Amino acid sequence: MKTRRPRVPKWSAPDRARHKAIRDELAHRPTQKELQASGAYEGPIKSGAYFLVRIFVHELKKMRLAAGLTLAVVSKRTGIDQATPSRLENGRQPNPTIDSLWRYARAIGRSLVLTHTDTQVRERGNGKAALLGRR
Repeated sequence: MKTRRPRVPKWSAPDRARHKAIRDELAHRPTQKELQASGAYEGPIKSGAYFLVRIFVHELKKMRLAAGLTLAVVSKRTGIDQATPSRLENGRQPNPTIDSLWRYARAIGRSLVLTHTDTQVRERGNGKAALLGRR
């Protein structure tokens, strides 16, 4: 019995260069303090944002199932390994990239549309300002 080799994603040259730059930038494995000092750390994912992404991915999964598409088909259409869409759908990918979500949506015939709104600033009891986003 032959075992199938896992499919290797076919990245374009710009994708490979972008991924290499990210790996090179984080090769020294910066600590949280180093990331905070550099301004590259924005803090943990807020639970509200996490649940909004989970709801969005759940809706995409329902649309995928309604269209009769398997994860293998989505994987082939997106060019990413089959485990990634599975992790997205099962909540094992808590902070998916916009690129992953865009590819997934595109693979099932949907479009990902991003918007933004003004934030409201509210004074906390401790004298610090808190940003409030509309939900």
